[in-house]
Amino acid sequence: MAKRMGTPQTTLRDRVVVSGIGVHSGQPVSMALNPAPADSGITFQRTDGDASESVAIRASIDNLSATDSCTTIARMGLSIATIEHLLATFNGLGVDNVAVDIDGAEVPMMDGSASAFVALIEQTEIVQLAARRRFIKVLKPIRLDQGPAFAELLPFDGRRFEIDIDFDSPLIGRQAFVTDLTPATFRRDLARARTFGFLRDVQTYWSRGLALGSSLDNTVVLGDDRVLNPEGLRFADEFVRHKALDAVGDLALAGAPIIGAYRSYRGGHRLNARIVEALLADSSAWCFVDGTAAPRREPVRAEVPVRLAAAALGPEKS
Repeated sequence: MAKRMGTPQTTLRDRVVVSGIGVHSGQPVSMALNPAPADSGITFQRTDGDASESVAIRASIDNLSATDSCTTIARMGLSIATIEHLLATFNGLGVDNVAVDIDGAEVPMMDGSASAFVALIEQTEIVQLAARRRFIKVLKPIRLDQGPAFAELLPFDGRRFEIDIDFDSPLIGRQAFVTDLTPATFRRDLARARTFGFLRDVQTYWSRGLALGSSLDNTVVLGDDRVLNPEGLRFADEFVRHKALDAVGDLALAGAPIIGAYRSYRGGHRLNARIVEALLADSSAWCFVDGTAAPRREPVRAEVPVRLAAAALGPEKS
C-alpha cells in the first residue's frame, strides 16, 4: 500500500446564507453555513424556536430518525429533514466542519440538486484547520440484502461509488454510473443531478403530507411518455447520477469520509443508512486512518445484477 500523507481538516472561511422552499413542507426556510472548529463535524441548529432550548444536532448515524423519501436526523425532539444534498456537498467537496443554522425543519430544496450548495460554498473559501482529517477505512466486505435489493461496502484504496438502476419506465430503464469521488468529479458529474419522480404518484405523496413543495423548478417530473420539465434533462443519465448524489450524502452519516467502494442494488436512503450502521457496528470491518487515499485498486466484489425500484414525485422513496 502506498504511503499516506496526512491531510488537514477543513471548514469555511466565512458565514454564508441561503433561502428556499422545503420540498416536503412547502414552507420557506433560511439557512446559514458557519465556520466550525476541528472535530465538531457537521451540526444543525434550529433557530425558529426558543433559543434557550435549541440543541445542536450532529449529522451522524446515531441521530438518524427517518429515511422515508428523504434523510432526517433528530435530537431531543427537534428534527432536520432532507439533509442529503447538503451533506453530499460537504462530503464531495471535502468540508469537514460546519455549523448550520436553520429556521425550519427542512433543508431548502433549491433546484433539486446540490449545485446551489456548491455555489454557496464557493462564495466563501474552504480553509484548513490544524487538526488532521480521519478517514474510515473499510477492511472487509459488508453487505446487506433487503429483498431483491442490496448494498455493500468493499475494501478499496479510494472513494468509489457504483450505482445501477433499472426502472420499469421507458423514460429511465437501466442506467449505471461509477465515480471515484473527488471535489472535481463531484462538481462535474454529480452536483447538478436533480431529484425526480412520476406525476402519477403525486396524489399519494400529497395524501401523506409529502412533496408539498415539489414543482418543475425543483424536481424532474416524468409523465407517461415524456419528461415534463421544459428544459429537459441535464444529463442523459441524470436519474442514476442523482441516486449517486444521494448516496454520497447518506454515507456522510458515518461521521468521516469512507475509504472504500460502495455499491447498491435497488438502493435508496434507507439502505444507504443501513450499510453505514452495519459497517460501524462491526469493529473488525473498519478502522480510522489519517491521510488521503492511496492509488486505487479494483475492489473485491461479488458479481450480482443491479437494479433500483421506481421513485415517486419529490425525493425518491427508498
